[in-house]
Amino acid sequence: MRLARRLEAARIDWRDGASVPFLGEDVIIVIDPRAATLPGAAVLHSAEATLPGVPRLTLRLGLPPSARAEQIRDAVQGWLQRQARRVFDERCRLYAERLAVRVTRLKLSSAATQWGSASADGSVRLNWRLIHFAMPVIDYVVAHELAHLREMNHSARFWNVVRSVLPGFEQARDVLRDPDLPQL
Repeated sequence: MRLARRLEAARIDWRDGASVPFLGEDVIIVIDPRAATLPGAAVLHSAEATLPGVPRLTLRLGLPPSARAEQIRDAVQGWLQRQARRVFDERCRLYAERLAVRVTRLKLSSAATQWGSASADGSVRLNWRLIHFAMPVIDYVVAHELAHLREMNHSARFWNVVRSVLPGFEQARDVLRDPDLPQL
């Protein structure tokens, strides 16, 4: 199923107690006006141990109990995008060094059909929704796009470049062929 249709099928009911995936784990949204000093701020909490099947992560939003669904969605999406920027910057630095390439600019994308793109000038665009996936999937997309800075095609040489930094990348690639993503 195409990304756009899967996004449509996975709508979230934006309310206290809703769940959203983050780095491959479910995060429970908790409306807590005391969570932060700035309205709409978000703070991630992690439980040391939980019962099987119970998410260990909560995202406490500094919103009033009367917050509308759009406010909750915007606060969560803003937090996810900030986390995506932080994680993608880190992973791009790591894989750029390993591949001996130079990323001149990293931009977040909201594309409905692409996870990433790279230009010969070193510009890289990564879909911020990748932050929903576990790190091996993020690493695959980052390595894939940075490999394009060496091979601007999908030839056997290109796949060898990807494999040089991410042996066994095929499993992560396969996850993206049929992803389960929330509609934000």
